[in-house]
Amino acid sequence: MISRVTGGLGAVAAALLIGTAALAQEAESTNRVAANTDWSVFVEGDPQECWGVSAPKESALVDSNGNPTTGRRGDILLFVFWRPGDGVQGQVAFTGGYPFAGGSTVSMEIGDTSFELFTEGEWAWPATPEDDNRIIDAMRRGAAAEVRGRSGRGNQTIDEFSLLGFTAAIEEAARRCTG
Repeated sequence: MISRVTGGLGAVAAALLIGTAALAQEAESTNRVAANTDWSVFVEGDPQECWGVSAPKESALVDSNGNPTTGRRGDILLFVFWRPGDGVQGQVAFTGGYPFAGGSTVSMEIGDTSFELFTEGEWAWPATPEDDNRIIDAMRRGAAAEVRGRSGRGNQTIDEFSLLGFTAAIEEAARRCTG
């Protein structure tokens, strides 16, 4: 199965450049073009790709019994992509820094609205472009997004993303990739 995220090599590069939440605010790279409070904008040229990205403000890990636990996670990032060459205009994607449990979904809550993201490997994304649009609309109006996932080990992760600067970041990313 080819996921909606496949082809986002620029996004993977951003994940490697950004690293942790602390570094997300200070990352310096040749393709970071803007930082809008808690969100940054990156652009790649070949193929053309633009995205807004943020690291979580808070993260928690609980075991299968609901008890806090510790564990290693890679980069935890929430993205919105534009890839004009592939017809992608505002695709939401989340990487939790670990392989999700097979067949699991990730839940995203913004205010009192819930969304479901489908998983493959370390990535999760909405089922359709219409779902992307609904999530982006909620993110524009919201203050925070809570994302919950389940690892192959049965642990649950809870990541809280600030939406401060989200609208400015995605408008900048869209402008850079749609002319």
